Amino acid sequence: METVDQVRQPGVFSHVRRSVRMTVGQQRVWETHWPELGRKLEDLPAGTLDLDAWFGRSAPVVLEIGSGMGEATAQLAAAAPDVNHLAAEVYPAGLGQLMLAIEKNELTNVRLLHGDALDFLRDHVAPDTLDGVRIYFPDPWQKKRHNKRRLVKAPFVALVASRLRPGGTLHLATDWADYAEEMLAICSAEPQLVNQYHDGWAPRPAWRPLTKFESRAQVEGRVCRDLLFTKVTPSGW
Repeated sequence: METVDQVRQPGVFSHVRRSVRMTVGQQRVWETHWPELGRKLEDLPAGTLDLDAWFGRSAPVVLEIGSGMGEATAQLAAAAPDVNHLAAEVYPAGLGQLMLAIEKNELTNVRLLHGDALDFLRDHVAPDTLDGVRIYFPDPWQKKRHNKRRLVKAPFVALVASRLRPGGTLHLATDWADYAEEMLAICSAEPQLVNQYHDGWAPRPAWRPLTKFESRAQVEGRVCRDLLFTKVTPSGW
């Protein structure tokens, strides 16, 4: 089996880096709210990050990898105030937009990570820590020669599973059929995880917000698939 140290593969990142200019509003919240809400991966001290200290409380932590413009993140955080929501994204304008939503809705249970979530999980999150990991509509790299760049590969899923507490959940969603099948096969083969819906797809959860991205996929005729896996409890517990 591939080890955690082998997770990083050439060209594979938790989200594709983009250089996009921020709006005036996004720039403002970066200047006013980032010191409290955000951390850059390269600025984190070595070792495990104290998530309770960062959030200012002890509560279940859910990590969203690739939060995009943050529309789903903000809605999920507002609907679950007793959960600490950590959004990882490499797209600064997206984090800025999420901070605007945090400000507007007066959310206190969201923190933001600017950087690659794969490295964050490997280097700064202790095993058996997270209550959930969400990966909604990761880059499908739909050209066959680019499939190897997809995030959801066996070593990465093993890493995610190791960071989930027993009973924690991995929730995936994609609108690309072949990627959905690949996700299902990879997660089903991971011994730390069990499919909540036996060998198939999860019904679309009513609590997962319908984003503009997903709406566009539906208009274009692509079926969105959800997968919900739970980390197994070791025998003897």
